[in-house]
Amino acid sequence: MEEAVAIEVALPTGPVTVSADWRQGSNGATVVIAHGAGAGKDHPFLTGFAHGLADLGCSTLRFNFPYVEQGRRMPGPATHAIATWRAVVEHARTREPGAAIWAAGKSYGGRMASMAVAEGLEVDGLVYLGYPLHAPGKPEKPRAEHLPAIAVPQLFIEGTNDPFIQPISQFEEVVATCQDATVVWIEGGGHTFEVKGQKRPASEAGSSLVTFVSEFAAR
Repeated sequence: MEEAVAIEVALPTGPVTVSADWRQGSNGATVVIAHGAGAGKDHPFLTGFAHGLADLGCSTLRFNFPYVEQGRRMPGPATHAIATWRAVVEHARTREPGAAIWAAGKSYGGRMASMAVAEGLEVDGLVYLGYPLHAPGKPEKPRAEHLPAIAVPQLFIEGTNDPFIQPISQFEEVVATCQDATVVWIEGGGHTFEVKGQKRPASEAGSSLVTFVSEFAAR
């Protein structure tokens, strides 16, 4: 069973509280999960992903960023997201001391995790569920300058038709600059891992990715 929790985050503008859902596992690994820019923690894709990890024995902590708590649609400053990641990871450590902690995020949430780690946040690895290398149609503005500084393992799960990483050759060049990175390709997948001609619930799309995460974390 999931437990609703409140986590206090110290932002430059003052303290705020974000909501999260904790589920205790049994395998000594905690996966902290952040949402994408356009949806909160309860999007079916993320709940499916979290429940799939729980079925594998992982503890999970799924949380909202402050702008979602405040009812806004657009993300706030990156400094706010990074501060939130720090607070949530600290909370995860108090819940299960000694567990390996993996920071996972859909799109924006994963990118913010990577920036937090590049700035010193300590986790055992990063999982990107569709890394947003650039805005669709704007490959001239990549968001990757911090990735080579990350020393922990990074798992990129990417759809081959995702407009956020086209052209793929550019994405592969970025991954090659990382210290320890692995890419899992979802053939035909878009940014939410939808595949043309295949109809499945978003929750199923999320849960379908957990085996890749489990196998990567167990290397």
